[in-house]
Amino acid sequence: MLVDSHCHLNMLPDSLESIKRANAAGVSYMQTICTKLSEIDELLNIVQEDGIFASCGVHPCHIKQDTDIPSVDRLVELSQHKKIIGFGETGLDYYYQQHNKQAQIKSFTNHIEASSMKGLPLIVHTRDADSDMSNILRSEYENSKFSGLIHCFTSDINFAKKVLDIDFYISISGIVTFKNAAAIVEVVKYVPLDRLLIETDSPYLAPVPMRGKQNEPAFVRFVAEKIAELKNISKEKVAEQTTNNFFKLFTKAA
Repeated sequence: MLVDSHCHLNMLPDSLESIKRANAAGVSYMQTICTKLSEIDELLNIVQEDGIFASCGVHPCHIKQDTDIPSVDRLVELSQHKKIIGFGETGLDYYYQQHNKQAQIKSFTNHIEASSMKGLPLIVHTRDADSDMSNILRSEYENSKFSGLIHCFTSDINFAKKVLDIDFYISISGIVTFKNAAAIVEVVKYVPLDRLLIETDSPYLAPVPMRGKQNEPAFVRFVAEKIAELKNISKEKVAEQTTNNFFKLFTKAA
C-alpha cells in the first residue's frame, strides 16, 4: 500500500480516472493539496472519494500583496471539514517572487499559527529561501510547537538537519529519479526512513521512466522504488514505512 502525500488532483484532466489508476497501482490514499482558497469547493468535491484527503492554504506564489494573505480565522474555519487534514501548501518562494517577501512571511506565519492552534501539520513549500525558512521555523517552533513537512524536498543535507531538529518530515518527489539529483540522493541516504514521505506533486515532475508524460498519483511507486534502491531495502519496506509516517503525521486521516 502506498500514499501520495502531495498531489493536485483538481489540476488533472480527469481526477476520478486518475484515482482509479492510482488505486490499481497500489496507491490507496492521496492528499490533494490546496494552493489558493478559491479551490476549496473543488477539492471538497474530490475528497468525497474514499481514501482522498485535502489541505487548506495559499501557495506563496499566490501571495502578490497583503490582501492575498489568508487570515488565521479563515484557515481554522476551513480546517473544520473532516477531510481537511493539514495547512498548506504554504511557505516561501523567492525564485519567482522577490518583491513581496514580507507578505509571504506574514502568510506563512498565519499558517503556522493555525497549525499550532488546531494541531494539524503544515505542508511547506520552500524555494531559494532556505535561510529565511530555517530561521522562521526555528523561532516559531520555540514559541509554539507545530508539526509538518517540507514537500518536494530540493535542498541540501544541512537544511535537512535543521528541519529534522524540529521533528519535521521530508517528502521526496520524482525529482530523486532525475539525472541531476545528486544532492537529493544524498539527502535520501541521510534521512532516516521513519522521517520520509513520498509524493508526486502531480501533474508536475513526472519521475523516470515517465518523463515527458503528465504526472499522476499512480507514478508515486517509482519514487518508492528509487528510495528503496538508494537505501538498499525492499520497496515493500519503503511503502510500509512511508505509509505509516503519513498517518503518524496526518493524525486526522488515521
